Amino acid sequence: MSFEPGALVAARGRDWVVLPESEPDFLLLKPLGGRDDEVAGLHLALEEVVPATLPSPSPDDLGDFRSGRLLRDAVRLGFRGGAGPFRCFGRIACEPRPYQLVPLLMALRLEPVRLLIADDVGIGKTIEAALILRELLDRGEVRHFAVLCPPQLAEQWQRELSGKFHLETELVLSSTARRLEAACRLDQSIFDLYPATIVSTDFIKSERHRQEFLRSAPELIIVDEAHTCAFSGEARSGRHQRHDLLRALAADTERHLILVTATPHSGKDEAFRSLLGLLGPELANLPEDLAGEANRRQRERLAAHLVQRRRGDIEHYLGADTPFPRREEREETYRLTPDYRRFFDKALRFAREAVTSPEGDGVRRRVRWWSAIALLRSIGSSPAAAAATLRNRALGLDAATAEEVDEAARRVLLDAGEDDPVEALDLTPGADPEPEPGPEAPLRRRLLDLARQAERLCGAPDAKLAKARALIGELIGDGYRPIVFCRFIPTAEYLAHALRQALPGEVVVDCVTGLLAPEEREQRIAALDPRKARVLVATDCLSEGINLQEHFDAVVHYDLSWSPTRHEQRDGRVDRYGQTSKVVRVLTYYGQDNPIDGAVLDVLLRKQRTIRSRLGISVPVPENPEAVVEAVLAAGLLSRRGGEQLVFEEFLPQRESLHRAWEAAAEREKRSRTLFAQAAIRTEEVADEVAAVRRAVGSGSDVAAFVREALGGYRAPSTGESPTTFVLRDLPASVADALRLPRDLERLAVRFAPPAAEGQRLLVRTDPLVEGLAGHVLASALDRRLPDRGPARRAAVARSRAVSLRTTLVLLRLRLKLSELVRGGQHSALAEEAVLAAFEGAPSAAVPLSAERAEELLAATPDVNVPADVARLQIERMLAERPALEDWFVSLAAERARQLARAHERVRRSGRPGSGRVEVEPLLPIDLLGIYVFLPGSA
Repeated sequence: MSFEPGALVAARGRDWVVLPESEPDFLLLKPLGGRDDEVAGLHLALEEVVPATLPSPSPDDLGDFRSGRLLRDAVRLGFRGGAGPFRCFGRIACEPRPYQLVPLLMALRLEPVRLLIADDVGIGKTIEAALILRELLDRGEVRHFAVLCPPQLAEQWQRELSGKFHLETELVLSSTARRLEAACRLDQSIFDLYPATIVSTDFIKSERHRQEFLRSAPELIIVDEAHTCAFSGEARSGRHQRHDLLRALAADTERHLILVTATPHSGKDEAFRSLLGLLGPELANLPEDLAGEANRRQRERLAAHLVQRRRGDIEHYLGADTPFPRREEREETYRLTPDYRRFFDKALRFAREAVTSPEGDGVRRRVRWWSAIALLRSIGSSPAAAAATLRNRALGLDAATAEEVDEAARRVLLDAGEDDPVEALDLTPGADPEPEPGPEAPLRRRLLDLARQAERLCGAPDAKLAKARALIGELIGDGYRPIVFCRFIPTAEYLAHALRQALPGEVVVDCVTGLLAPEEREQRIAALDPRKARVLVATDCLSEGINLQEHFDAVVHYDLSWSPTRHEQRDGRVDRYGQTSKVVRVLTYYGQDNPIDGAVLDVLLRKQRTIRSRLGISVPVPENPEAVVEAVLAAGLLSRRGGEQLVFEEFLPQRESLHRAWEAAAEREKRSRTLFAQAAIRTEEVADEVAAVRRAVGSGSDVAAFVREALGGYRAPSTGESPTTFVLRDLPASVADALRLPRDLERLAVRFAPPAAEGQRLLVRTDPLVEGLAGHVLASALDRRLPDRGPARRAAVARSRAVSLRTTLVLLRLRLKLSELVRGGQHSALAEEAVLAAFEGAPSAAVPLSAERAEELLAATPDVNVPADVARLQIERMLAERPALEDWFVSLAAERARQLARAHERVRRSGRPGSGRVEVEPLLPIDLLGIYVFLPGSA
C-alpha cells in the first residue's frame, strides 16, 4: 500500500503524518501533534502501517469558545510546512522584521540569485542572507551551500544558522581542515562530503586549496565581509587572491551568489565596481554617473541586485518599530604623571635613535622602524604592555626582505584594517631589533633597564589607570554594563586586576583575550551572573564575531584603535538591534600629552564620527588607513624639530588633503544611496507578503496570546506584558516535560519580541517551548483517551448578539501538495494549513461567510452559556448533517490551492523559462478539527 505525503496513518499505537521525503517502501513519519525531533522512519516490510482517519468532533469534546481559539492557534503554530507564499517560515526560529523580507523578495526574482546586501551595521544582514538560503533549500532549488567569511566570524555564522534556521554546518578552517579531510575518500574533497560548510575565506583563497574548492564548490555561496574581496588594482596579495577566487566562482552562470557587507564602497569606486562585476559582468561597466532619466534603465538593472539601507530607513518600516539604541558618545582625557613623562621621553629618544640610524641593510632598518612604533604604542597602552614589549624580540627578524618585514608588522601594529582580518590582534610586539642579542649586549641592557622602569610605573604612577577606574565606576553607578577594549593582552590583564581591587565586591570583573579559544570566550561571557553588575575587559579578539548586546550596553575605548573600522566594530558589539537598553554609552579615552593618540584621533577617528553623525552611516577612509597612520608616525618621529617631542606639523597638509578626499567620498556615498535607494520591491508588495505569512503561520502576537492562554489553562498564571513572567509551581509534570522545562522551575520570564535581556527567554513559534506546548494542546484535544484533555476543545455552543441567525464556525486542516520545476527536476513539498470557515443556517442550505467574518466570530465573546443538554443536541445535529458540507469543504480546499499557487508565482518571478510555475493540489480527505456554533440573541 502506498501513502501520499500528508496522509494520516496509524503505527506503533499512535497516529502519524506521512512526510514528503518518504519513499514507497520507507516512510518518514511525524507524530500527529508531535515535534520535529520525534520524526521516525518505518520500513513497510518490517512494521505494520495502516491508514487512519481523524475522528469527527463529538458532544464529548464540548468546551467554550476560548478553547476553540486555543485549538486553532495550537494547530497553526504547530505546522512546520506552512502554506504561505514562502516555504521556510514554518522552520525558522525567529520572526523576521518586515524590512528583512525585501532581500528575500528580490532574490526570488533573480535567476540565478546574484545579490549584494549592503545594509548598515547592526540591521541584521546575516538573517537576511540566511532567509534566502533557507527558502531556496526548502524550495528544492539548492542542496549544497557554503558561507565564506573571515575565520573569526565562522563560529558566529554556525551558531546563527543552527539556532535560528535549523541548518547544521561544518567549519572549514585551517584548524579543522585536516580532520575533515581524514573522513574523505581519495576521490572526494571536503565539499563533496559535507554539503553545508562555513569556510574561512583566507584559508580557501590560497593556491593550495582554491582549485579543489572551485572544482567542488556548491551551487550557492554566501560571502560575508565581501568588501575584503573587492579589488581596485592595488597590489595587495590577500585582497587580490580573494577577488580572484570570487571571480572564478561567479564565472559559473548557474551559481547563486549572495554578497554581504556594510561597506560596499570601501572608499574606492573601482573596488565597488569590482563587487558589482561579480553580480553580472554588465554591472561592472555602468556609467560613472547614473543620474538622470537617460540612465533610468541602468539604475533599475542595478537596483534589482543591490539593497542598501541605513537604520533610519527601516526603524518604522510598514508600521513595525525596530528599536535601535541611541548612542551617547563622549571623550575623556588624562595627563601623564611626571615619572611617566620622563619614561616616555627616554623611550622616544631611543626610538628616534633607532629609526634615524643608517646602520644595517634595508631589512634591519625596517625592523628598527617597526620596533620603535611597537615601543611607542605599548607605552601609550600601559606600563605592563611597555615592559613586555621591551623584553620581546622585534617583528620581522626572520624576514628576507624589507617588504616581508612591512607586511608582518603592519598586520600587527597598524590594526590590520578591514582588508586583512587577523585572528590574533592582541599579541604584544617586541622592541628588541637585534637578531640574537646577548644578555650583556649594550642595547639589550638598555632595553631591560627601560623594562624595569616601566614595571615601576604600574599602579599609582599610572594616571591613565587611575582616571579609568573612576570613569568605569561612574558607568557602573549609572547602571551601565561596560565592555572595556584594550589593545594588548598585558594591558587587559593589568586593567582587569586593578578594577577587581578598586570596584565594590558585588561588581563582577572578567577578562577575555586572545589567549582563550573562541569557544572559551563565549563560555566566560555566558557564565556571567545576570543579577550582578559587571565589567568585561577585553582585547580586539571580541571586536568581531560575538554580539554582546544582551550582556553589555557601554563601550570604553581604553586604548584607541588606529583603524576607524575597528572602532566601529567595537561599538557595534553593543550598539545594534536586540540591545535592551534605550541608550548605549561610548567613551573614547586618550592622553592629552600622548601625541600619537591625539594625532590618530584628530586625523581618523573624529572625522569618521562626524561623517557618520551627518549621514547615518560610516564611510571608509578613501586611502589605506594603515598608510595614513604610518605617514602620521613618520611625520612625528622624523620631524625636523626633533627634541623630546613628537611634532606633526609636516603632516598637516596631508591631513587636510585626506579630509577633503574623505568629504568627497561621503558626498559620493550620499548621492549613491539616494540614487540606488532600494526600489526593486514596492512597500505594498512587502506588506501583502507579511500579511500572508502571518495568516498562514501566525505572528509574534499570536504566539504571545497562545502561550499566555494555554499556560493559564494549565494552571500557570502570568503577570506583566513585556516581559511576561509565568508562575509554574502548579504546572502538571506532563506539561513541563512536553515543554522541556525542569520540573522544579518555579518562574519563567519571557519576551515575545526582541530584545530579550539576560534572564529572559525570547519565545518564537519554533522555540521548543512553543512547539511542545502547541503539540501537547493539540494531542490532548484530539485524544479522548487521555485523562486530562487540556484547555483546548473541538466543539462549543454559545449564544451571542454578534449573530442574527445560527452561525457555525468550522476549523479545517488542509493538506496541500506543492510541485515546482527546479534545476534538479520536479520538487514536491507538503504544506499544511488551518483554515477557519463560517456559514449561516443549516448545512443543507448553508450560506458561506467571508474569511474576515469567520475571524471576527472566533474573537467574539459569547453573551450567555448554553445548557449542556442543548449544546450536545446542537453538536449532534451538526454532525448528522456534516455530509452536506463535504462539497463545500472540497471547494474551500481547491480555492485555497489556487490562492497558494498564485502567491508562490507572485513572489517567484524570474527570467528562467518555466520558473515560478507551481502546481498545488489539495489532498483528501479534509480533516474537520472543530465545530463551534453561535446561536442568536440570549435565552
